[in-house]
Amino acid sequence: MIPSLRPHPCQNRSSATCQTPSKTQFAILYTSLAMVALGIGAMRFTLSTMGANQFPNSKDTKIFFNWFYVHAKPQRSPFTSLVQVIVASVRKRKVTESEDYYCGNDEVTKMVTAPPTKSFRFLNHAALRMEGDTNPDGSIAKPWMLCTLQQVEDLKALIRIFPLWTSSIFLATPIGIQISLVVLQALTMDRRLGPHFKIPAGSILVFVSIYFCIAIILSDRLVQPMWQKLTGRSPTYLQLIGVGHLLNVASMAVSALVESKRRTTATSHHHLSGQPGGDTMPMSALWLLPQLALVGVGEAFHFPGQVSLYYQEFPTSLKSMSTAMIGLIIGVAFYLSTAVIGCIRRVTGWLPDKYRQWEGRLCVLVVGCCWSVELWLLYSMCQVVQV
Repeated sequence: MIPSLRPHPCQNRSSATCQTPSKTQFAILYTSLAMVALGIGAMRFTLSTMGANQFPNSKDTKIFFNWFYVHAKPQRSPFTSLVQVIVASVRKRKVTESEDYYCGNDEVTKMVTAPPTKSFRFLNHAALRMEGDTNPDGSIAKPWMLCTLQQVEDLKALIRIFPLWTSSIFLATPIGIQISLVVLQALTMDRRLGPHFKIPAGSILVFVSIYFCIAIILSDRLVQPMWQKLTGRSPTYLQLIGVGHLLNVASMAVSALVESKRRTTATSHHHLSGQPGGDTMPMSALWLLPQLALVGVGEAFHFPGQVSLYYQEFPTSLKSMSTAMIGLIIGVAFYLSTAVIGCIRRVTGWLPDKYRQWEGRLCVLVVGCCWSVELWLLYSMCQVVQV
């Protein structure tokens, strides 16, 4: 909207005389993006939790109202409680296990009673009560030496859900790659709709949101009721996430076919480069819509599935953090998608860029380490499920 904050337009993108944006223009751009990121991180992934907390009936949590009647009183940080379990279990690692586990002295901490679960038994030491750990009224005297069984089980629940949470990075990474590349593809394609309108390349991603809104309605009102009618039960959260995975794979396959056609068209019309309008090939940008549609429909399945799954599985003290973990998944996946694109540029020469050799090797190393850790986490998840 402000002309002075925009770089001068180029007549020909391939020209070396194009004026680059100034430092001030870059600073304004990145500052605005940072503010958007902070606002979204603080708001988007906590609203659903605040809404669900208003309804004690699990059936009612499926409907989100855009106002709040209930205000939860602030309590101590739940992260401190988790750290206390780790510290207490390490301090009491040499203590022989007994049946004297501390369950607490109020209604909340008595939710979990002895004996504790057998998985991750090392953490059970944190709840072993010894002389001097409690006050005469039954409260904890040394919080870094004694924890309740509820605290121990909360930490175990997080450990069990962690491999499943990290596996969702595989779901979001291809989405990040597509979002990064589809704008570059649209810049080289014919984006005209009629004689007077041209789709902005950066706005092509709005179709993902459009398809998401349509698919979320159809999923809620048509697909899930039909699923329940055919199978006799509602789809589980993991099944919804699985459908999202399948649609994501399909979107990547379609995007590969479209890119193959785009490159073929670009090669066959290479002689037009340098002429007025020669940077745009005679291929409509609407070819990008099928892959964007699959991404949007996939999000309509896996996004609500993840929100519901984490809200259900996370401990009570960490409910407000459960949906925010999805935002963290997206952030990690988008960084990983950037590394993957960098590796493709370096190794294959596709999407050429002025990359130094050490940057390409670093990208390969980062991606290799991430995938190795991911495979190990998936293996650990299988072991936990067996336990």
